[in-house]
Amino acid sequence: MFFPRAMSAILLLLGILSSTGVQLIGAQVGVCYGGNGNNLPTKQAVVDLYKSNRIGKIRLYYPDEGALQAMRGSNIEVILGVPNDQLQSVTNAGGATNWINKYVKPYAGDVKFKYIAVGNEVHPGDALAGSVLPAIQNIQNAVSSSNLQGQIKVSTAIDTTLLGNSYPPKDGVFSNSARPYITPIVNFLAKNGAPLLANVYPYFAYVNNQQSISLDYALFTKRGNNEVGYQNLFDALLDSLYAALEKVGAPNVKVVVSESGWPSEGGAGATVQNAGTYYRNLINHAKGGTPKRPNGPIETYLFAMFDENQKTGPEIERHFGLFRPDKSPKYQLTFN
Repeated sequence: MFFPRAMSAILLLLGILSSTGVQLIGAQVGVCYGGNGNNLPTKQAVVDLYKSNRIGKIRLYYPDEGALQAMRGSNIEVILGVPNDQLQSVTNAGGATNWINKYVKPYAGDVKFKYIAVGNEVHPGDALAGSVLPAIQNIQNAVSSSNLQGQIKVSTAIDTTLLGNSYPPKDGVFSNSARPYITPIVNFLAKNGAPLLANVYPYFAYVNNQQSISLDYALFTKRGNNEVGYQNLFDALLDSLYAALEKVGAPNVKVVVSESGWPSEGGAGATVQNAGTYYRNLINHAKGGTPKRPNGPIETYLFAMFDENQKTGPEIERHFGLFRPDKSPKYQLTFN
C-alpha cells in the first residue's frame, strides 16, 4: 500500500451504509505481513501469532525465506509476492524458472501457496508497466512446468486509481490510460481461471473527500441504502471494479481484496476507535457479498499485521498494524 493515492477515480462515491449478503459461517480473512520495522518479532513468532489467532491466510510481499521456513506445516494459505524490484528479472523464461525453483518449489510440499502476486500497484505510466504481463506469463509457465498449476494461481495486485469512473458503481470503468495496460492482463487471468488482486481502501477515498463521503459510510456503520442502492463504501468500490472488468470483457474474473485497512493515528479519521470499528466490521462483512456479487464470502486480506516504524511516507503509513511489536493486540478482533 502506497501513499499518496490519486483518488480522483473514487471521490464521487457517496452514500449511506451497512451491507447484507449471503452469510457464510467460518469465512476466513487473511492478514498481510508487513515487516518494515526494526522492532518486530521473529518470523517464527509471527507465524505462531497467526496460528494462535486462527488467521488462516497471509500475504508476503517478497520471498522472505525465513518466513517461508516458519510457514512449513502451518496450513496457512499464502499470497507470495514477486516485488516490483524483481519484476524485470522474471520477464524472461529463465529468470522466472529460477525464481520458482528458488522460492516456491522447495517449500511447496508443506507451504500452502495459493496465489503469486506478480507486482504490486504498478500503474500504466510506470517504467515497469510493460514488464507486468510478460512477468505474469513467465511465472505462470514456470508454475505449470513445476506441475503446481493446480495449486497456485498467478496474478497481480492493482489499486483503485486505475478506475476512470466509479460512481455509480454500475458505471465503473478503467481509465483511458489504464485500459490498454489492464485489458491483456485480465484476459490472461480469465483464460487461466485466476482472480484479480485489488488493494481497496475506503479510508483514502474518505480522507480525500470528506465533504462528500461520510465517515459512517466508510466504516460500515450507517443505516440504509444510498440513491444507487449501496450501504457502504467498500462494496461500492469493489462493485465498480467488477463493472470495469465486465466492460473489458472479463465478467467472470473474481476480485480478491489483497489489502484493506485503516490507520490508527497520523491523519484525518485515523483513530484507534475508527480503525477498530473498520476492521471488526470488515471481518464480519467479508462473510457475505456485494450487491453486484451477492454470493460471498469476499476473500479479503487486512493490512497489516504490525505497525511498521521504518516505513517511509506520511505518518499514517506507520500505523496500520493490528498488533503491536510486542504481539499484543491493538484491537479486540475475532478473525474467524
